[in-house]
Amino acid sequence: LEIVNLSPMKTIIHLLLLLPFFALSQATEPTNADAVFIKKLSDEILTNGKAYDLLYELTKKVGGRIAGSPAMYKAEDWGVNTFEQLGAPAVSKQACMVPRWVRGAGDFAKITHIDGKKQAKVLDVLALGNSLGDGKKVEASLLAVQNFEELEKRKDEVKGKIVYFNNSFDATIVKTFEAYGKAGQYRRNGASQAAKYGAVGCIIRSLTSSTANDPHTGGMAYNDSFPKIPAQAVGPRDADYLWSLAKQSSTVKIKMATHGQFLPDTTGHNIIAEIKGSQFPDEIITLGGHLDSWDVNEGAHDDGAGVVHTMEVMRAFLALGYQPKRTIRFVLFANEENGLRGGTAYAAAAKEKNEKHIFALESDEGGFTPRGFSFTAAPEKVEAAKRWLPLLKPYGTTSMDDAGGGADIGPLNRTFNTPLCGFLPDSQRYFDVHHARSDVFENVNKRELLLGAVNIAGLIYLVDKYGF
Repeated sequence: LEIVNLSPMKTIIHLLLLLPFFALSQATEPTNADAVFIKKLSDEILTNGKAYDLLYELTKKVGGRIAGSPAMYKAEDWGVNTFEQLGAPAVSKQACMVPRWVRGAGDFAKITHIDGKKQAKVLDVLALGNSLGDGKKVEASLLAVQNFEELEKRKDEVKGKIVYFNNSFDATIVKTFEAYGKAGQYRRNGASQAAKYGAVGCIIRSLTSSTANDPHTGGMAYNDSFPKIPAQAVGPRDADYLWSLAKQSSTVKIKMATHGQFLPDTTGHNIIAEIKGSQFPDEIITLGGHLDSWDVNEGAHDDGAGVVHTMEVMRAFLALGYQPKRTIRFVLFANEENGLRGGTAYAAAAKEKNEKHIFALESDEGGFTPRGFSFTAAPEKVEAAKRWLPLLKPYGTTSMDDAGGGADIGPLNRTFNTPLCGFLPDSQRYFDVHHARSDVFENVNKRELLLGAVNIAGLIYLVDKYGF
């Protein structure tokens, strides 16, 4: 800025006109007042936080809440009532159609013969979510392969066999979500790839690095061009045994059965609480987690933690009398696990209303110790957000990257190009319990859970104050 050849009075007038510009420039940089307020948020949450108690209610009094089940409706009612009890100024239910997959009783697999000799080794298995089965026991020889490439090379051996994919997490990948993403193709597509060449059943190694023998379920999808064969995941220890056995023996016979079926779609709901913005009410910040879980556990980390993070942030803002500049929505999404119907409906409704969504944050990676945040946003926005790291570092946030921002909020980005953000807790233990029967309340640490809410609340506050 250069001001030349002006009289003293004109100089003063020009400077007065430029004051709003200077104020705006300074207002984009964090201040000591921000550090003070985030400390107040932290003190409130760590001292009076309700997240752990709310998680107990959701897991122990509602339990597993797969989409379309009676427990789903119980969880929705709990969500509405809890938001209201926490003092939410406005609470609503947003309807969406959700699938209703039912596991049925008796997922079963057993080794019946090894090189012609009778055996009776029962394997710990779970049918994959959305898989189909009529309960009839299928018995066939096992074809064990490491990956799709080996399946392709041995495609002439597949017909009439049960194919086992022994694709484990890549132990050299430190970020376990990357390892999960790489191995996940076998859960999603393994059954249809095997059926393409005539397989009568499919078993995958559970998507986990755990040493426990808990099998891990999770969503799969059939290719309609091929038969819909039964599909299961086997526990890690049994997976090791099965792989070793297949390599040492000429023939291994397996008997397996699943009972999964789809009932007609039913109506589910996103549960939405809202605090209206005081200055920019038409600019919307979304914070959420998904209310549904798989049927075999309590959904404590996936995604009970995200649900109570969302509720706790709202509670802390209200407790401190914080009035946001922008409208903040706190969303418990329906049906993330087997269809993403809730997130899709939320974005569709926003488009219909021509809403302005400036930022969305999701917590869906568990309730472990906070490490940072990951964004789907323009590089310059991610870099700008890093100026907030010193404010959040005392509470655990040490990194911000551009690795992506979350499933339920993804439709907002595809619809509006809304910047997304995912909360990143430490992930090393997450896949010990993910989609397994061990994802229960007892495996969540209260202190870690509350610290997650502290970091999320701090970032939402900063986005509300400065924009994104």
